[in-house]
Amino acid sequence: MSTSLPVADVQPDLRAEEVEAFLRAHPHFLAERPEIYRVLVPPRRLHGERLADHMAAMLAAERARARAMEAEVRAAVEAGRAGAGLTVRIRLAVLALMRAPDVMEAVTQEVPALLGVETCSLAAEPVPRAIPALPHGVRMLPGGAVARLIGRGRDAVVRAQPTETALLHAEAAGLVLRDALARVPLVDGPPMLIAVGAREAAALPVRQSVAVLAFLGRAVAAALSR
Repeated sequence: MSTSLPVADVQPDLRAEEVEAFLRAHPHFLAERPEIYRVLVPPRRLHGERLADHMAAMLAAERARARAMEAEVRAAVEAGRAGAGLTVRIRLAVLALMRAPDVMEAVTQEVPALLGVETCSLAAEPVPRAIPALPHGVRMLPGGAVARLIGRGRDAVVRAQPTETALLHAEAAGLVLRDALARVPLVDGPPMLIAVGAREAAALPVRQSVAVLAFLGRAVAAALSR
């Protein structure tokens, strides 16, 4: 009759990492030797035999993992829906810009309602003397501000924790809990951006929004260049 010895007695130098690596490499090891469950100390005791405790612990861990995966999937689906909703709203805003006789009025008055946000404004860095003046109502930014706020090499950004809201959103700054900034790439003009401020996070989803916001910035540039 053989007597089972603790692993520590058989291999005193075996490290926990090696045991874990072996079990990961041989996932069926314990399933093929169910008697081992009876000599292992369960991670937590529920009731009944130790085997039942281990099986319950394994099931609980798998269920927790499944719940975490389901939560990630739901978040991705909701983000996709929110991004799709913003895409539709921005298309409507672009149509409004195309037909607007006054671009600044459309940006500040029509676009916020179409996007479901609190405020929308244009801001630009100082204008070189060699180019025409910007429309009345464009907010002035210090040199280098567009690249600093949006990020070099990026066309748009959604900010869950906006900064410099007074500079970008003026009197509406107190209402803005999330904002989006997009470059307005003028052919002949200083660096410019469109700033969209919202009090509801759902109005400006962080995921799947950058491309469509960049499209809005290009549409504003086209409208200003007419």
